[in-house]
Amino acid sequence: MLLTRRARYSLLAIILYLTLCTIGGIYLADGTLHPARRSLTVEEDIATQNIAKELNAIIVDVSISTHDAVTLRAWLILPRHPNHDAVLLLHGLGDNRLGMTSYAQLFLAHGYMVLMPDSRAHGTSGGQLATYGLLERNDIHQWVDFLGNQFRPHDELHPRCIFALGESMGAAQLLQSLDTHPDFCAVAAESSFANFREIAYDRMGQPFHLGPWVGRTILRPLVEIAFLRARLKYHLNMQEVSPEDSVGRTDIPVLLIHGEIDSNIPVRHSQVIHARNPHTQLWEVPHADHCGAYSTSPQEFERRLLAWFKQH
Repeated sequence: MLLTRRARYSLLAIILYLTLCTIGGIYLADGTLHPARRSLTVEEDIATQNIAKELNAIIVDVSISTHDAVTLRAWLILPRHPNHDAVLLLHGLGDNRLGMTSYAQLFLAHGYMVLMPDSRAHGTSGGQLATYGLLERNDIHQWVDFLGNQFRPHDELHPRCIFALGESMGAAQLLQSLDTHPDFCAVAAESSFANFREIAYDRMGQPFHLGPWVGRTILRPLVEIAFLRARLKYHLNMQEVSPEDSVGRTDIPVLLIHGEIDSNIPVRHSQVIHARNPHTQLWEVPHADHCGAYSTSPQEFERRLLAWFKQH
């Protein structure tokens, strides 16, 4: 029996829709795992050296080799008058260590040793893929071990406590690293996503200024194909990227920070993470957009963050 004209058009529309979702899912997966790399220029390096001099601190270029033979690079910044604590700073997607400069200045002014790495596939670090915590959780553990082993136990620079602050992607990576039980005394995470599937749904709706329902319904096949592409081509199970699960299992003190008007990663993500572990603390920052807590409320940000670290 021949199909009616309406049925033929409907079938054609379905085929076209599935074809576009397939192509879109492939491009989405490949683009997400290969973010644009922001290089570190000589001029930026010199500018940072000058900032360190103004703060009477010394910058040292350091690196580690990961278990999968990727070289990761960082700045280790040593204050002249250390307070015997260290802090690890983790930047966001498509950025490099320079994105954490303002936080480094804050901590150096209070005597903290500061470690500022480029995440894998970012800045001057090696690696071809950004995996949003799947591999980076182990990288972070290695950086913590590096800080703990860099100085002898009785050296005045040997850190008594190691803390960490991450923003956006760096925050999500940091929270997932808690699964590997690094020796953090406490951590702070600003604008983290709750899990990779939920942020994928958000991303589908954002170009249309709509909510995550677009990704959960109309563009759900595109999301599923992107997850499948990551699994089959890159051997990455992005379903396992879940800061909320990691926080739910940890006893390391976690301060969650999120702008109330975050248009990139909505505040509900940190609310979900907080709900998984009642021992966490959540600061929802009025009038702050994505990773905007420090610029919106600098004094309150400094007070809360330093008090959180000193408390633990």
